[in-house]
Amino acid sequence: MNTISKTLALVLVSASLAACTTNGMTTSQRNAAIGAVVGGAAGNLIGGDTGATLGGAALGGVIGSQIK
Repeated sequence: MNTISKTLALVLVSASLAACTTNGMTTSQRNAAIGAVVGGAAGNLIGGDTGATLGGAALGGVIGSQIK
């Protein structure tokens, strides 16, 4: 998967998460989900393997949940 495809996938997933506001998610939950997606994509782009993707998703989720 090349960088353009990964970026497009990130944009599509982020756009779909924008619909989470109508599903009863709290702001903290929504921010954690968005952070996990962005962190996972960034980890994959930087590290290029499963460990980097999972680490980025975990870190992004934690950081996202702390943003108010």
